[in-house]
Amino acid sequence: MGSSSLTRDEATTRAEQIRVVDYRVVVDLSGAQDPGRTSFGSEVTVRFTAEEGAESFIDFIHDSVSSVELNGELLDVDDVVEGSRIRLPELGEANELRVVGRGLYSRSGEGLHRYVDPQDGEVYIYTQYEPADCRRVFAVFEQPDLKAEFQFTVIAPPQWLAASNGELVASRPCDDGDVPGAVSHEFAPTQRISSYITTILAGPYTRVTDEWSGTDAQGEPVTIPLALYCRRALADAMDSEELFALTKQGLDFFPRLFAFAYPFGKYEQAFVPEYNLGAMENPGLVTFTEDYLFPSGATRAQLAGRANTLMHEMSHMWFGDLVTMRWWDDLWLKESFAEFMGAYACVHATQYTDAWVTFALARKEWAYRQDQLRTTHPVVADIVDLEAARQNFDGITYAKGASVLKQLVAFVGEESFVDACRAYFRRFAFRNTDLADFLDVLDEACDHDVRAWAQQWLHTTGVPVLSFAVSGDAAAGSGSGATLTQSAREPRPHVLTVGVYGRSAADAPVTVTERVEVRVPAEDGPTDLPEDRAAVLAGALAGDDAVVGTTFALLNDTDLTYCLAHPDARSLAALTRVVGGIEDPLARAVGHSQLWAAVRDGRLRPEDYVRMVAQRCTGETHAAILTTVLDHARQALGEYVPVAHRVHVRRVLLDALRDALLRAAPGSDAQLILARAFSREAARDGAYARPIQEWLGGIRSIEGLPLTPQLRWSMLTAVTATGHSTMSELRSERARDSSRDGHLGHLQALAAMRSDRAKQQAWERILSGELSNDELSATISGFQLASPAVLRRYEDAYFEQVTRWWDERSMEIATRMVRGLYPRTLDVRASSAAVTDVVARHRVVRATTRWLDEHQDAPAALRRIMTELLDEARRSVDLQARCLTR
Repeated sequence: MGSSSLTRDEATTRAEQIRVVDYRVVVDLSGAQDPGRTSFGSEVTVRFTAEEGAESFIDFIHDSVSSVELNGELLDVDDVVEGSRIRLPELGEANELRVVGRGLYSRSGEGLHRYVDPQDGEVYIYTQYEPADCRRVFAVFEQPDLKAEFQFTVIAPPQWLAASNGELVASRPCDDGDVPGAVSHEFAPTQRISSYITTILAGPYTRVTDEWSGTDAQGEPVTIPLALYCRRALADAMDSEELFALTKQGLDFFPRLFAFAYPFGKYEQAFVPEYNLGAMENPGLVTFTEDYLFPSGATRAQLAGRANTLMHEMSHMWFGDLVTMRWWDDLWLKESFAEFMGAYACVHATQYTDAWVTFALARKEWAYRQDQLRTTHPVVADIVDLEAARQNFDGITYAKGASVLKQLVAFVGEESFVDACRAYFRRFAFRNTDLADFLDVLDEACDHDVRAWAQQWLHTTGVPVLSFAVSGDAAAGSGSGATLTQSAREPRPHVLTVGVYGRSAADAPVTVTERVEVRVPAEDGPTDLPEDRAAVLAGALAGDDAVVGTTFALLNDTDLTYCLAHPDARSLAALTRVVGGIEDPLARAVGHSQLWAAVRDGRLRPEDYVRMVAQRCTGETHAAILTTVLDHARQALGEYVPVAHRVHVRRVLLDALRDALLRAAPGSDAQLILARAFSREAARDGAYARPIQEWLGGIRSIEGLPLTPQLRWSMLTAVTATGHSTMSELRSERARDSSRDGHLGHLQALAAMRSDRAKQQAWERILSGELSNDELSATISGFQLASPAVLRRYEDAYFEQVTRWWDERSMEIATRMVRGLYPRTLDVRASSAAVTDVVARHRVVRATTRWLDEHQDAPAALRRIMTELLDEARRSVDLQARCLTR
């Protein structure tokens, strides 16, 4: 059934009318093990106050509604149930509402998700609600500013355990459910929280327990119960010692930092399958994707990423759960802060002290990319309804917002920023806020004009461009002039550093020789640096290179601000030669980030970038940098290098990856990263099938590199996509690997098979509506591994059917289909036409433009996705065309 998209105006009106006291919710999962049952029982009793005589509504996306009782009177279900809303007429000052109905099990990760483990047939249940899918499970006033206490009862099969936000109070036999002989699990009421962070977990999960012990602000001893959950099949991969250690480090760190004790009793964490997000900050029971457990091994970068997510979610206990945004306009008040705090806490409280390195290269690139699309928006967004809210969990809200907060800390000082956070929690605990509330406490904590700063950074769009130059005389050593130039539609103030780097000898690392801090005003155009600082930088750049061509200026080298830094020609050339030799990992990450931006902006040829990575970067020792740089090279090769050059350049990269893999230290992170990268890229070139087949068959091996199931499936997909494996081989591999990874790997490999029949079957499976979220993505990924000629046959069908997909499927499933199946055959041939004409005439660009022109009334979220896909296609075509005209 369809669902109404609650508007901001409706939410404002409802919040003015009512105040929710509490919910008592019973969810009946006793029949969940029966695959024939598509629904579950749902019963809620909610108490709330209202304006006498007012009329409102409660939200429930249901399979059926059997009873609606308001203040002791049974209402006519046919009269008051209107789609996903239940009308509540003639409210009193004090009200009690009871709604009984049935909700639908989900396979899309939205609402109450039911997963059947392919390894042992066990069924697992979890919920995921943000921003507004709690209404898929029980009737609820689904908006963040109607906080309430929630008390849950879960009826489940007798061999299952259950968990929720509150402590388990009692478990007793129950014959009132769909299936007799079940067990009713009752949980303690929560604090006053928003509905989207309530949660239920049920199934034969493995549970491991521990506790954190410490003291509160008064020095009194405090104990917090801890628990971890995962599927039984993953129990051996759940490294509980590491996970509990990180959890305890976070619980040591955040209450001290915020001067506010952890407010939600227990702290449990569940790793669940087919999860749409990295994690969700449900207080008392945080849920994570089980991809954060690593049965096939993990690099330090993966472990650091998990630690960052764990700290991100824990910071949400304060930013988001304790104090919650009033409406989704201020989503940044939790996500930007949690994104910032994830890295900040890792640096200050864990072994992963290099978290800002990954942030500078990977996370900020997400923000830069999003901010260059026509659909960009301010950090403080204009969210008119829930559909718009779903689309704003993006690179702006997360990574740009966190980047801006990092700049704020540089602007006001770390001490003032922390003082403001502490005041914010004291003043607004268990309440809802907006930007003005945070600015009030920030204004009190510092002497800076934070409101002007907020206007310039939080209400503007686009990435400011900064460039650095010294005067001709300075470059010759006889002057000291230097300028920083800002180019932006809406200039912003910046606090940043500029470093000069070089080598002292041919075999020496690249190190910083001079660094100065610079403040750039919110002005478009050049800013002269203070004479003393300009002299320092100009002098360093004017000096003789100890090694010719290795001295360069690196803007924003400590990554304090949010900008696209454009190196001067000399510095850009030097970076391409020596970026891998920069000793400091953060500066190295910043250098790599600037090179990637130069590729995307057309200042560095994509194939030159791929060659640079092949020749100079495969020996990178920092796992996160190596992973990201190889991902960038793969994207440049697949999207930006012209098709006429692609085969040769791809073989340059593949040869480099293979050679680096064979000489990598056995068992090292680099070895695993290179093996994964080689397997992915080899799916596009059958010339590399033989060594992969020999590794898979055990004819040859690589010392220190176990062929774990995940890696085997990646390699098998590579040889399948190039026509070097058979259906029988895929069946044999599936028979030896019954795990979830094996199931998804098999689906991807099947869809990657080279025959026309296999592609058609994959297309039909994708459109069937029978695949879960992750099964769908695996099949789409394999389907896209095909020649351009094959994929072009499906382009017309894509544009004809995309609107129907959106109308008939949930937003999560539809989004995966719209993005995943978008035509990727953006190949450009040499032409005498102007680049702008080549872009405009490209068939995919034309088809997408035509779709947008003909579907002006399509849902805003779908139009936004299609507009972003068009922007990305135009960039790809533009860069390929530029390469062919040089």
